[in-house]
Amino acid sequence: MDTESTYSGYSYYSSHSKKSHRQGERTRERHKSPRNKDGRGSEKSVTIQAPTGEPLLANDSTRAEEVQDDNWGETTTAITGTSEHSISQEDIARISKDMEDSVGLDCRRYLGLTVASFLGLLVFLTPIAFILLPPILWGNELEPCGTICEGLFISVAFKLLILLIGTWALFFRKQRADLPRVFVFRALLLVLIFLFVVSYWLFYGVRILDSRERNYQGIVQYAVSLVDALLFIHYLAIVLLELRQLQPVFTLQVVRSSDGESRFYSLGHLSIQRAALVVLENYYKDFTIYNPNLLTASKFRAAKHMAGLKVYSVDGPGNSATGQSRAMIAAAARRRDSSHNELYYEEAEHERRVKKRRARLVVAVEEAFIHIQRLQAEEQQKAPGEVMDPREAAQAIFPSMARALQKYLRTTRQQHYHSMESILQHLAFCITNSMTPKAFLERYLSAGPTLQYDKDRWLSTQWRLVSDEAVTNGLQDGIVFVLKCLDFSLVVNVKKIPFIVLSEEFIDPKSHKFVLRLQSETSV
Repeated sequence: MDTESTYSGYSYYSSHSKKSHRQGERTRERHKSPRNKDGRGSEKSVTIQAPTGEPLLANDSTRAEEVQDDNWGETTTAITGTSEHSISQEDIARISKDMEDSVGLDCRRYLGLTVASFLGLLVFLTPIAFILLPPILWGNELEPCGTICEGLFISVAFKLLILLIGTWALFFRKQRADLPRVFVFRALLLVLIFLFVVSYWLFYGVRILDSRERNYQGIVQYAVSLVDALLFIHYLAIVLLELRQLQPVFTLQVVRSSDGESRFYSLGHLSIQRAALVVLENYYKDFTIYNPNLLTASKFRAAKHMAGLKVYSVDGPGNSATGQSRAMIAAAARRRDSSHNELYYEEAEHERRVKKRRARLVVAVEEAFIHIQRLQAEEQQKAPGEVMDPREAAQAIFPSMARALQKYLRTTRQQHYHSMESILQHLAFCITNSMTPKAFLERYLSAGPTLQYDKDRWLSTQWRLVSDEAVTNGLQDGIVFVLKCLDFSLVVNVKKIPFIVLSEEFIDPKSHKFVLRLQSETSV
């Protein structure tokens, strides 16, 4: 039996067996329903639903109906069935563990701040204590110092003021992030300062307090030397914490795993965790916002194209195996040959719909802004108490563009990033600053960086750093580390900037000179 006849026979049987197949499925569902009702047979998962006032993150295939609002078209979507965003028991355990880790990070952060504050207070009070303790304990036995000590007092006061301002500017800054490990250079500087102050106190206790030193000028100079040494340590801290990382040494390629979007950054000598922090700070302003709906659409289309064919055998599973395999191969080949055409026409149809709805949106917004100009011209003739504020003007013209804007956002799958309140605020902002319709539409016609949207729509605020090397180690050529969040990850590849040899080539200025010789004779 050839391939075509085998395939037609199997198809004929499949058309007659659909009814019995559906009945079998109903029977299996009837037997499964009591167990699913108890929850023992179902999957252990918790569905996370969006708040009732916000646009919902849902696929087009799971939408059952669209509820229209008087002011904002079709912003509310009712979802039936199972949501595509669910969290299993393992994810809940991981979230609880992350919460416990965050509590530990808070305790560690406040502990480090407490230790640094105590050490800074000890550093600033030590020179003052060195100067005040001798006059308090044995002031009658001290030798008079006179003008020299008064000049040293002024010097110590100004040096301590400079040290206080420099310490506040360098160390007491708002923390940008919670890092998994301590900053090595900062910890080394704190240990160095502690050992330095302790050694000065030991020398002061043995040589001055025990022996009751009478030379008060020498005691004051001892305190001045301590302040000078602290200033030099502060200069060392500036070099290690700020200046060392300024010169670019490495190039980091950052690739987002969900869509392959990449950026390149140049960094100096940094540890892996601090380089990861720089990457994340640049991610929020350089990368376009992550849109899971676009990936869901592509996965749905791929699953539809790769769906196989069911083949039923009339003679039983043991017969006509060769014909069945040939039929399967032929059907898969025909489907593979036509899948790219279907994809092409689907993308062309989607682009046509986007262009059409974009044109409608541009026209609607331009007409709305023309109406704003009319309102502004009318307001100039009104009394001062009757002038409409930008918020009221935005609410007045918003219904004329709401439906076109809502349809465009749904076509481009951006509806979950823009609520009605955020659009009204942006429209009022544009009206206040006399912006054009193009300036208003720029936010919606193309996806912007993550910082452009509200924080509750970022979908990525907690990150995990995965690296084969210790995160306190410095960057090296060829290191790869990953920054993971709940939905995607950032893969960072480190490359060292090559050594560049730049040579100079001298060109003699006389080589550019030439002589133009003209013949006096001309043809008649």
